[in-house]
Amino acid sequence: MEQGYSDKAYRWNRENYSSRRRFVDIWSFVLTLMFKLWLYNKSWSYTGGVTEAKQAARRKNQAVWIRNTLLDLGPTFIKVGQLFSTRADIFPIEYVEELAKLQDKVPAFSYEQVEAIIERELGKKIPELFQSFEPIPLAAASLGQVHKAVLHTGEAVVIKVQRPGLKKLFEIDLQILKGITRYFQNHPKWGRGRDWIGIYEECCRILWEEIDYLNEGRNADTFRRNFRGYDWVKVPRIYWRYTTSRVLTLEYLPGIKISQYEALEAAGLDRKAIARQGAQAYLHQLLNSGFFHADPHPGNIAINPDGALIFYDFGMMGRIKSNVREGLMQTLFGIAQKDGDRVVQSLIELGAIAPTDDMGPVRRSVQYMLDHFMDKPFENQSVAAISDDLYEIAYNQPFRFPATFTFVMRAFSTLEGVGKGLDPEFNFMEVAQPYAMQLITDMNGSEGNSFLNELSRQAVQVSTTAFGLPRRLEDTLEKLERGDMRLRVRSIETERLLRRQSSIQLSISYALLISGFTLSATILVVNHYVWLALLPGLIAAGISVLLIRLLLRLDRYDRMY
Repeated sequence: MEQGYSDKAYRWNRENYSSRRRFVDIWSFVLTLMFKLWLYNKSWSYTGGVTEAKQAARRKNQAVWIRNTLLDLGPTFIKVGQLFSTRADIFPIEYVEELAKLQDKVPAFSYEQVEAIIERELGKKIPELFQSFEPIPLAAASLGQVHKAVLHTGEAVVIKVQRPGLKKLFEIDLQILKGITRYFQNHPKWGRGRDWIGIYEECCRILWEEIDYLNEGRNADTFRRNFRGYDWVKVPRIYWRYTTSRVLTLEYLPGIKISQYEALEAAGLDRKAIARQGAQAYLHQLLNSGFFHADPHPGNIAINPDGALIFYDFGMMGRIKSNVREGLMQTLFGIAQKDGDRVVQSLIELGAIAPTDDMGPVRRSVQYMLDHFMDKPFENQSVAAISDDLYEIAYNQPFRFPATFTFVMRAFSTLEGVGKGLDPEFNFMEVAQPYAMQLITDMNGSEGNSFLNELSRQAVQVSTTAFGLPRRLEDTLEKLERGDMRLRVRSIETERLLRRQSSIQLSISYALLISGFTLSATILVVNHYVWLALLPGLIAAGISVLLIRLLLRLDRYDRMY
């Protein structure tokens, strides 16, 4: 185990870990987090009184603690944390930002274990498979580690070996997480409006896909084909003869990490060109192929001596379906026209917003964002600022940003940060503008009078609304039948009569109480208990005042109506 890692923090790295120990470790984290969240809302827990600044500082500290604890809990929770960093609709922005920083740099496992796994998976010993094999890994992550080797044919390769016992660890952790998920789903506060079971199932699916190296190999081949016409993008070739579900062999493509700015400059590479190429490569993935790298952090992108981009690690990829493009375009048009209703409707169709009975607050939030951002030219916008505001709006609102959408926004923010590091004058939105304009042109048609285009667009919109009216009426009737929609009818006359009847009943009760206390006082006076008679007499007098006020109010209502 590497120096600096404690045995306590990395118990999961042992081959024979205890499922009971894991249960205690995981539930200890959950219960501690629940206590911290409970304490957050208690004003007495803040020295000198609660303020917004103190609450923000506490949220930041909690987010850092969560990130560090997830690192300690190991591979399952590192990946779950990275996936939760896409759920800005559930967690505050401080949590989202910290979880996005999760980098799974963990202790390497021994070369003896690497030998055993390769021999078991490929059916031969390392000397039979490779001309040379470096025992010290190039990098170690939560799911596996990478070693450099040379094939007997003389080709340099890297071998990605899955961490031993990973499937067993996943099975134990996911079983424990299933119980935690059920608890949160049934919680009266945290379970309301949240599909924790659905989130858990999505996490399971992504985790099992990511530890299947055959799936990662297929992703790499697809990604390479999508860039076959671009000589400034390089993707490692997969050696399928030396690849299984736990061992992945790729072409060795060394390069300078894209975030090592001084090294790039020392190699004589054009930093401004690299920044633009990084943005263009990602826009090509999204808008042309619809198959994109979902985790383009600086460790997964390098630059070769010729200035070409090299992409690594294809375990987490995203896809944009063809029907989603039209919905995205409707959202883009709505943003360009500052039409909050159109943006909300398109987001509902995309599944980014869960429709509720009262969409007014959501429309107001969207309209505020449009009014706030559209004051600036498109090319002066910041992706990071836009995504932060989107996350702020989404939190505790019926927004349900799909993971794909959030992966895209996070990737844009990451690339913008790297681009500014390479070129302080770099602006991602400026690079994206020609692509956006091309899409708008493709949708509207480049020929024809602008007035006629606008007129035809309006006509299409009106006709769409007219054709959609019967369906909307049918949906409304279905909601009424299911009880999903409630109607409230007000009748002023009926309300006045009910209010008068309630007041009369209350006055009768007052009169009975006055009579009872007056009778009690009279009996006490007759029996010479004058001082004792004062108490019921005072109570009767007080109730009499209330009765008089009630009768005056009744008289005033009668005159008003």
